[in-house]
Amino acid sequence: MTDREPQFALREWQAHVTHPVTLAALAGTGAVLGLTGPFGTDGLLRLLPRLAYWLWLVISCYALGAFVAQGLSGRFRALHTWLRVALQGVLTGCGVSALVLVTNHIVFDWLPAGAELPGFLGTIFAICLIVTAILDLAGRHSAAPATAEPTVAPNPAPPPLLDRLPLEKRAPLVALSVEDHYVRIITTKGQEMVLMRLSDAIRETGDSLGAQVHRSHWAGFDHVARVERLGDRALLHMNTGDQIPVSRANLPKLKEAGLLPR
Repeated sequence: MTDREPQFALREWQAHVTHPVTLAALAGTGAVLGLTGPFGTDGLLRLLPRLAYWLWLVISCYALGAFVAQGLSGRFRALHTWLRVALQGVLTGCGVSALVLVTNHIVFDWLPAGAELPGFLGTIFAICLIVTAILDLAGRHSAAPATAEPTVAPNPAPPPLLDRLPLEKRAPLVALSVEDHYVRIITTKGQEMVLMRLSDAIRETGDSLGAQVHRSHWAGFDHVARVERLGDRALLHMNTGDQIPVSRANLPKLKEAGLLPR
């Protein structure tokens, strides 16, 4: 992990939590809970204080859960999905439990004790685990078309650029990089230096899924193994072991390709 990754994670979290769509969804959820008054709050608070109570809990608890998810996404990406979801739900439950206890103590001057405490905490942890699982499943489902869409094209024609390579190196394009007056053409079967301009090489990539991501580099998006954020830039780790830098101006191309959160 680089020193800039925590800063990037914090910016991504802030952008997500303050996004108008996120705020609208949280406000709607808080309004519904405030109007219905679950867990006995309809008999403890008048309408306006009840709305404020539930809006505060919904927004703050979601922000806490999103912070935990953002922190785990980089450190525990290798874990199995449901193990990561369980870890995220438990950690979120710890934070939400503390938040709800403090809020209830301030608003109602009440804290669960004795036999009430296990049931109270169990309910909170169960809700956190369920909501975490639902949001993770929804996130993976919404991202699926972006990753699946490029594979639907039947038998695309080989890019003309491959005609410049020896037969043994003609394979799917991974990346193009400028070196002096040459372009290094990287495929899944090797590399070759060709005397030409990068702009001409890109025009000959044909239907290959990719884009110019830097003034000196083109990357094939279906050969990206991992994306590393470096502040307002990025580094593509290709499945061949090559690394391709991405300039700030070209980050939107990664988002459009589904390689970064929108």
